[in-house]
Amino acid sequence: MLIHVVKSKIHRVKVTGADLNYIGSITIDEDLLDAANIVEGEKVQIVNNNNGERLETYAIPGPRGSGEITLNGAAARKVAPGDILILITYGMMTIEEAQKFKPSLVFPNEDNLLT
Repeated sequence: MLIHVVKSKIHRVKVTGADLNYIGSITIDEDLLDAANIVEGEKVQIVNNNNGERLETYAIPGPRGSGEITLNGAAARKVAPGDILILITYGMMTIEEAQKFKPSLVFPNEDNLLT
């Protein structure tokens, strides 16, 4: 049996932009993607601490060191710049694998940068 397990988490990042006219996705500073072991195109669950919204989209890289967190397309209607988000990805693995697995947890500063 396979179960879904938290693979990566970027905890409490601030929305820097919302672009309704973009095709879709979430743009994430590439430094944060690397630190959290999230790859381009990977499905990301977004939890908005300000309004309780939860949605899923896919990750695209933003400029390194920019702190960019931009929701694109329809997801832009679910956030406002300044909102605080938790970004989560999941992996599927056996129970035995899950018992040994350690997720990548990232806690950026208030500017969405690694310290």
